[in-house]
Amino acid sequence: MDSLLKLSRAIDGFSRLVGKGIIWLILAATLISAINAILRKAFSIGSNAFLEIQWYLFAAVFLLGAGQAFMQNAHVRIDVLANKLSRRARTVIDLAGILVFLFPLCYLMIHLSWPVVLAAYESGEMSSNAGGLIRWPVYALVPAGFALLGLQAVSEFIKRIGYLAGKAPDPLLVGGHEPDQHPDAHPGHHPSEPNPSTKAEEAGK
Repeated sequence: MDSLLKLSRAIDGFSRLVGKGIIWLILAATLISAINAILRKAFSIGSNAFLEIQWYLFAAVFLLGAGQAFMQNAHVRIDVLANKLSRRARTVIDLAGILVFLFPLCYLMIHLSWPVVLAAYESGEMSSNAGGLIRWPVYALVPAGFALLGLQAVSEFIKRIGYLAGKAPDPLLVGGHEPDQHPDAHPGHHPSEPNPSTKAEEAGK
């Protein structure tokens, strides 16, 4: 279990690096959008390439950032029922969802999109708009994004197994491995049980 948790930490570290790179993509998209607007309004200069690079950057942000969003528990959840369940029950549901739905989805998206990327690369497919960009780089974002999401899914699966085994903090609280990020994030700690740190404080009194 310890070796698997080390692997999970390594994957989380890689996802954080990807997230830091995505910040610069957001900045680039903002600057290009501003420059494009200024050129069009002030100088009547338009460029389909400028418009399309904004779309490419936006696609890169949400596709390449899906893995880090998963690590930070930033994806949309249906809380109507989940909030009524214990943390352990939610963890079991997460494990089932990752295994039954997320892993197969990532595999299918990579398997189905990769031939499209290769075909576009080999043919040199270009945008149908005048002055537009080559297409294969934006197509490649689909398999790349789902590969990163699938990689993070491996980490999240390990963390949830570790939590159930009492070897790791609740990933729904800390979004990672460090138990001191949340006061209740103790390995194997169930919400209905007293917090171990609270019990220690009471014993000291």
